[in-house]
Amino acid sequence: MWQLAYTEFYFSDKLWPDFNIDDLIEAVEVFRGRDRRFGGRNEVK
Repeated sequence: MWQLAYTEFYFSDKLWPDFNIDDLIEAVEVFRGRDRRFGGRNEVK
């Protein structure tokens, strides 16, 4: 459980044999767009 504390999951509708480079690029783009707070809150200034 401790190892999953800051884990971010991505679920695709495609199964492994059909998962291609375009799907990988989409997953990376989704990951890059996430707001990572690492347990903290975003401070509004």
